[in-house]
Amino acid sequence: MSDSRPDLHHDHRSDAQGTPVPPAPTEETTPEAYEDEQRPPVTVVGVIAGLVVVIGLAYLTRVLTDRVPEWTEGTGFGRVADAIEFPVYAIALGLLGNAVLAALRIKERLAAAFRTEFFIKTGLVLLGASINFAVIIKALGPAIAQAMLLISIVFAFTWWIGGKLGLDDKLRALLAAAVSICGVSAAIAAAGAVRAKREQLAYTASLVILFALPSIFLLPWLSGLLGLSPAVTGAWIGGNIDTTAAVSAAGAIAGEEPLQIATIVKTTQNALLGVAAVALTAYFAIKIERRPGEGRPTVRAFWDRFPKFVLGFIAASVIATIYAASVSPETSEAAIDVANDLRTWFLILAFVSIGLEFKARSLREAGWRPIAVFAAATGVNLVVGLGLAVLLFSWFTF
Repeated sequence: MSDSRPDLHHDHRSDAQGTPVPPAPTEETTPEAYEDEQRPPVTVVGVIAGLVVVIGLAYLTRVLTDRVPEWTEGTGFGRVADAIEFPVYAIALGLLGNAVLAALRIKERLAAAFRTEFFIKTGLVLLGASINFAVIIKALGPAIAQAMLLISIVFAFTWWIGGKLGLDDKLRALLAAAVSICGVSAAIAAAGAVRAKREQLAYTASLVILFALPSIFLLPWLSGLLGLSPAVTGAWIGGNIDTTAAVSAAGAIAGEEPLQIATIVKTTQNALLGVAAVALTAYFAIKIERRPGEGRPTVRAFWDRFPKFVLGFIAASVIATIYAASVSPETSEAAIDVANDLRTWFLILAFVSIGLEFKARSLREAGWRPIAVFAAATGVNLVVGLGLAVLLFSWFTF
């Protein structure tokens, strides 16, 4: 395992024996906090102007997401346009805005409105409202067993190979969560748990989209070539493709029955998002960022770094489950649609902000290794996912 300590500014404190003691890993000693100190003072005009930029780019993102498939229908690009999710447009527009604001030398004056963390956490809490555990229970053992085994195996492999290639531990956590659980949403949750840099999250989200797009066509084609049953096909698609929209697109290509199983399997993986965030928080607090000679973190220290939005995520899921059981299916579906739409807006705002705040130096330092790690993990995910799908769903009939 690589030893990836937080990149801190050092002071000159010493212990009783004169040995230098590094500063505690507080929020104020991080590079991001140091950069914040160099920003111009926050002004009301700057915040309002920044919000106008963020909301305007978010609106344009929504327009492109909704209309590009219509505008490109009948063209070669139109075949994949439906599968391109909002993070692609949002990050691209954010990066474009970043370049324009930097060229105008006003970016730092507006930066207080680029509230990436707030937007992300709010969006993930709303994600919990769309996950009804009763739906998962109906699928019972196979989907749950596949999700737990596949996530464990693929996460462990990604973490291991990332360490072998010398990746930063925080980037390893993001890549492992994304490829093993549910793509961009899992990367966001992992970023909150391990306090990853925004550049690392943007890079991971880009890799998720890059690898998901060809899978939409590859997996249905391979399923037909291998003669897989509809249930096995759906389980393979749902367990391997990292984004929900891409799963839906691939399932639709494969057929109605594969689509049903793919949706259940992907929903099961999404439900484990909170568990993964809790586990990563504990691991980084106890194992990665604890210095030699330090005692185990106190409950208060663990609570301070624990991503509180996970509790909101779980609460939203429980409330949605109870609500769905007490009203008609139509009413429940309408409420979930509203929550999903709000979630999409907040995540769009988050990814626009990521693009606006993006700094390229961290990615230049990462180089080709994250791509190699993600590609290798995707290969393992395909093979292990196929084996589990055959083992657990061969008996399944509609």
